[in-house]
Amino acid sequence: MLLTMAALIAVGMAIYIVFPLLSAETAGGPLPLDVTVLSDLKRRRLVVYDNLKDLEFEFQSGKIAREDYEGMRTNYLGEAAGLMAATQDAELLKQDDAVVEREIAARRAQRKTPPKMEYTCAACGYENPLPVKFCGECGARIAGPRKKS
Repeated sequence: MLLTMAALIAVGMAIYIVFPLLSAETAGGPLPLDVTVLSDLKRRRLVVYDNLKDLEFEFQSGKIAREDYEGMRTNYLGEAAGLMAATQDAELLKQDDAVVEREIAARRAQRKTPPKMEYTCAACGYENPLPVKFCGECGARIAGPRKKS
């Protein structure tokens, strides 16, 4: 009986440990929410800068030949320049998006505010402040609301 309990506990522990590793959620799951184009470009640019620093150190310590160093350095500098240009393009697009978003917000705000209605009595000319069916001054029936210009 004791041996059976120990075996069940061991199997349970093994399943508890292995299950998260095999679940579909962790394998190829969605990217974190904070990954944007700009942050990805910045991360890649920092990696290239680190590679350049490592290359310089390796060359200074004599582990890399001059020809290899110059070729790799040229490649890294070209990649860094491309990433910098892509970052500038992405920032311009972000600014353009901000202008578009402001325009959308302004138009949505215009749609949300109902047009001002005028409830003026035709009989006495009294402007009723609230939407009413009868005039608050003379009691006459108000024909219907009209939009203010």
